[in-house]
Amino acid sequence: MRFYFNPLDKACKSRTGAFPRGSLVTFRLYWDEKNAMPRQLDARFVYWQDGKERIPLSMHRTENGFAVTLRFFQTGLYFYYFRIGDEYFGCGSLRDGTFMPQANLTSWQITVYDEQYHTPDWMKGGVMYQIFPDRFCKSGDLPIGKGKILHRDWGGLPSFRPNEYGKVLNNDFFGGNLNGITEKLDYLASLGVTVLYCNPIFEAYSNHRYDTGDYMKIDPLLGTEQDLDRLVSEAKKRGIRIVLDAVLNHTGSDSRYFNKYGHYDSLGAYQSKDSPYSDWYHFRTFPDSYDSWWGIDTLPAVNEQSPSYQEFVFGENGVLRHWLAHGIGGYRLDVADELPDFFLEKLRATVKNGDSEAVIIGEVWEDASNKIAYSQRRKYLQGKELDSVMNYPLKDAIIGFVQSGKTAQLRETLYMLIDNYPKDTLDCLMNILGTHDTPRILTVFGGKNCSSKDEMAITSMTQSEREAAKQKVKMAAVLQFTLPGIPCIYYGDENAMEGYLDPFCRRCFDWLHTDEDLLGFYRQLGALRQNFHAAFRDGEYDEVFADSGCLVYKRGSADQTVYIWVNNSSNEYSIYVRGTFCEHLSGKIFSDRLECPSYSYGIFTKTK
Repeated sequence: MRFYFNPLDKACKSRTGAFPRGSLVTFRLYWDEKNAMPRQLDARFVYWQDGKERIPLSMHRTENGFAVTLRFFQTGLYFYYFRIGDEYFGCGSLRDGTFMPQANLTSWQITVYDEQYHTPDWMKGGVMYQIFPDRFCKSGDLPIGKGKILHRDWGGLPSFRPNEYGKVLNNDFFGGNLNGITEKLDYLASLGVTVLYCNPIFEAYSNHRYDTGDYMKIDPLLGTEQDLDRLVSEAKKRGIRIVLDAVLNHTGSDSRYFNKYGHYDSLGAYQSKDSPYSDWYHFRTFPDSYDSWWGIDTLPAVNEQSPSYQEFVFGENGVLRHWLAHGIGGYRLDVADELPDFFLEKLRATVKNGDSEAVIIGEVWEDASNKIAYSQRRKYLQGKELDSVMNYPLKDAIIGFVQSGKTAQLRETLYMLIDNYPKDTLDCLMNILGTHDTPRILTVFGGKNCSSKDEMAITSMTQSEREAAKQKVKMAAVLQFTLPGIPCIYYGDENAMEGYLDPFCRRCFDWLHTDEDLLGFYRQLGALRQNFHAAFRDGEYDEVFADSGCLVYKRGSADQTVYIWVNNSSNEYSIYVRGTFCEHLSGKIFSDRLECPSYSYGIFTKTK
């Protein structure tokens, strides 16, 4: 016997994806055979809230299967499968139901979120751009602090070798600054950028600035609060909002709060147990043995339970409200997995009270709807914590598709995201191909593997290898710009920058040599998102055609529908489509038949 169920089909599950608390939802199993369903057959809907006992509900018979309707009164994660007769019917490939042994049973997931949950509409449908501030653009010379090295060769090789003590100090700078970013806002606007995410800009010892020295001060090498205000103001004129990196799980050891080296005029927690910051940190043996992020002693971990630390972050004059008052658009939260749920809930309340439309983006590398971190199930997307996350699962799936030519992982990932995430989250997911923590996307597609950083420092592609890798970047970018969420360009990827892992993925933007071909392609994609904003803002994703190497899908709203194809195989496809269409990357007009040549892609809309 055969049954059909797929939660992404509204005929089977009346509400697609996650839904708000209080929702009434109907689940329907369909008999998928010509012969009548046996009269004696019964079915049960087995569901349970995460961590609680399973509840089997008898389903009532319908003309062509079984159905059950129930209301969900509590936020949280639920899981379910079906028991049909004595057999188990669970989640198979592409979320389709399939019979499977009880021992290997895979359940579907339901995410129930707070009914007041809403994410900022201004972010949806836009284009994001990530900048590593020291390496994007330099405007003038600003003072460099003691113990820091300033390169005079913009674009040179960052320091990467450890010192005599085996540590990489990350204390070399190229001098990129806030005024440099402001000078390039017209360039960013030409890419269609609407959101600018900056890696940390607060005072710190290192060039990455994840070792915060003073949360209330812009790093002097980057500029001043007035420079930030100018950046925010000029960006706003161009329809761009600024998102800042918030590093709240740890500080720097060289900070006014820890003050391990006595560089600040404060009494740091390292210096005295009487420090006002003492309860911010956990010392195993005072003062030299303390908790730190991943055991890195320059990054002492903060105790989020500390009342004084919470007041410092969440208070009326705290860190979050202080920078929101400067008109920023929100925060990206570094290592969100390390921040406990109660802390994230307080953070959201503080940010939204300061600006209800500010965005909160978490650094989460896995499925954020059901992530387990430190043996705890997280609640990121249940309405009280995050608006969005960095979409690493989609990044990996896009790269996998472009490298392998196989659609399976990409389709599975898309279905997982749509099934598990609230639609409000889905529409503002930070869709990345690379970040400051990953190799450059061009280098990934170049396919040259290196075994050491010394090898990474001297390895680059030939011109022919670069051209081949660029074609792969273009295909990946088409997916990144057209799938649900908001594409985020890592600075320089649009200019064909190469680079392996940190620090080679953090080199200076080359303003003297631009790749006009790739840059023009990204500008096209940005313009298409603007031209078809309604479809890309919150349009549904629907698969039109798929096989092992080719995918055709559409993004549709009540006002607009945009079609996309990616064919990463040697096969050629001819697909019947009714009407006349324009393919916008080439400008070609076609009628009634979509031709998908081998290794091609396209974005098209109906003209009549």
